Amino acid sequence: MANIFPRTEIEGVSLSRMIIGTNWILGYSHTSPAADKLIRNRHSNIDNTVEMLKVFLNYGIDTIMGPFTDNPALCKAVKTAEDITGKKMIIIDTPILNMDDNAEARREAESVIARSGKLGADFCLIHHSSAEQLVNKNKKTMDRLPDYLKMIRDHGMIPGLSAHMPELVIYSDENEYDVQTYIQIYNCMGFLMQVEVEYIHKVIWSAKKPVMTIKPMAAGRVSPFVGLNFVWHTIRPCDMVTVGCLTPEEADEDIEISLAALEGRPPRLEGRSSPNKTEIMKD
Repeated sequence: MANIFPRTEIEGVSLSRMIIGTNWILGYSHTSPAADKLIRNRHSNIDNTVEMLKVFLNYGIDTIMGPFTDNPALCKAVKTAEDITGKKMIIIDTPILNMDDNAEARREAESVIARSGKLGADFCLIHHSSAEQLVNKNKKTMDRLPDYLKMIRDHGMIPGLSAHMPELVIYSDENEYDVQTYIQIYNCMGFLMQVEVEYIHKVIWSAKKPVMTIKPMAAGRVSPFVGLNFVWHTIRPCDMVTVGCLTPEEADEDIEISLAALEGRPPRLEGRSSPNKTEIMKD
């Protein structure tokens, strides 16, 4: 029996503290077009996605984040994994919305949110490219944000924000918007982070709601051992880490590294392949 991964809670909903990321399912490598193609080729076969999801579910990691409304194959993979394992997955959708300030745009935005609700999302976190359009740094507000948060509530989901811009966390908390969780980039390299690592660390620890950190391995720029240990040891017990993997084997490794970090022990992993290893590296 695999160790069951620790959990946290957002508005009464229990989530695994490790969240399954989808960039390495959908083809967003943050590396190169060749890497994007490699990802898409592998996961064009839904069976490959399902096999990886089964590894996560075996450890009780049942929470998955991504742009579900525009990716029916991803929805199908989740449903197939649920049917095979008999385990329900918690879906965090991150839809892109039309944020123009007119009636037609609002109807379009609500239509997207409605689709998110219909596909079974538990959480709807407005994509950062949409949410950041509402930021007013002069007033320290996010004008019209409550309108979209109400739409999310009306369609039966818990609202949140993808907050690549850290001001979203601060302004939402200060204005007491109905935002129950945040997505925030956080890694030891500062990759794609808008301010210094130390400052984002303070933003996370000061947030009034649990934070879903993303890109812990800086999109492959640091090893899983380095990236995951840094994030797990510098966030709060209520916060989460989103991990993207290409294969079931990668999922197994990342889960073991993470469990070891949380349990205060070394990970039980085989050594990496290397020609003519020195004596000290052979075990």
